[in-house]
Amino acid sequence: MTDTIAPHGGKLVNRILEGEARTAALAKCKTLPAIPVGERIQSDIEMIAVGAFSPLTGFAGEKDWERVVGEMRLADGTPWSIPVTLPVTEDQSSSVKDGGQAALVDESGRVLALLTVTGRYRPDREREAREVYKTTETKHPAVAALFEGGPINLAGDLQLVERPDTVQFPAYHRDPAEVRRLIAERGWRRIVAFQTRNPVHRAHEYLQKCAMEMVDGLLLHPLVGKTKKDDTPADVRMRCYEVLLEGYYPKDRVLLSVYPAAMRYGGPREAIFHAIARKNYGCTHFIVGRDHAGVGNYYGTYDAHQIFDHFEPGELGIQPIFFDHSFFCRACGNMASKKTCPHDAANHVILSGTKVREMLAAGERPPLEFSRPEVAQILIDSMHGRRS
Repeated sequence: MTDTIAPHGGKLVNRILEGEARTAALAKCKTLPAIPVGERIQSDIEMIAVGAFSPLTGFAGEKDWERVVGEMRLADGTPWSIPVTLPVTEDQSSSVKDGGQAALVDESGRVLALLTVTGRYRPDREREAREVYKTTETKHPAVAALFEGGPINLAGDLQLVERPDTVQFPAYHRDPAEVRRLIAERGWRRIVAFQTRNPVHRAHEYLQKCAMEMVDGLLLHPLVGKTKKDDTPADVRMRCYEVLLEGYYPKDRVLLSVYPAAMRYGGPREAIFHAIARKNYGCTHFIVGRDHAGVGNYYGTYDAHQIFDHFEPGELGIQPIFFDHSFFCRACGNMASKKTCPHDAANHVILSGTKVREMLAAGERPPLEFSRPEVAQILIDSMHGRRS
């Protein structure tokens, strides 16, 4: 069976070097200027190389940066919502000429990729922050990272020599080509993806299962790249997903696979970014809930729904499925949302993140209507330094 959906831009990018080509590139990198990159850029390198960010083959040049920031499109008009860039210092920029090459290395000096430089430019960081993240406040984690980067962006294509050592969960770490193969083997033609950086609670489960009624399979695709320090650690989240899938989902209709990108907390723009990436993994549909990829109070509750109207119907090539805020209603006796429930808030089981953390810290499980007990127990054990 062939793929049911084309990658973004029409072709799945593969910039992974293997065999003799990899050996030669590794030897060459030892003679080139070395540019150290942090964890976020490391994950971008992998995501570009494996095709998750197709059609990107490297870091954005000035024309791409300009159109993405201003119009949510690449220079050729392809929809794209967040610029993927390589910020460097003045010294790093001067170490390599246009048309020349550099080795991208991790903090220990291990070679990750060979970069062929096609240009450089000085981006307006404040404009990028304001347009993409809707704020210039450094309390926003992506804005802080943006302002901490060097003043120059290097543009150019990359070839992956070695994956970052940040790779986690090898049993679930699948490139887009492998996910597409598994989807084809299962005979799925309509696949919905769910993005998460948090443990799945009952409202998330409700959204997923509603969507599963419309499609052949669910790709549960948790982000395991760099996140905020106060987010639940990835290994804890993965144990939650495993226990949830074991007890409450049909095994032949769900595929758990990690998404090794860094979190940008880009709200509506990141909703588009996440949808395009899941299209590259072979998904036809993408769940967008309330405050998708949000942080703080920088975005409106449903801005991530409305931003899809910026594009013509079908232009993105993946179908968003929008959900309102969901909750358990005691009067209805089931999960619901404001679209389906006529009762007032006194009947709704809604807990703030602060309240949930307080309960878990006290060893108290949230109500069954909010969280599966097995998931809550894993979170309690994690907070108290125990492994479930």
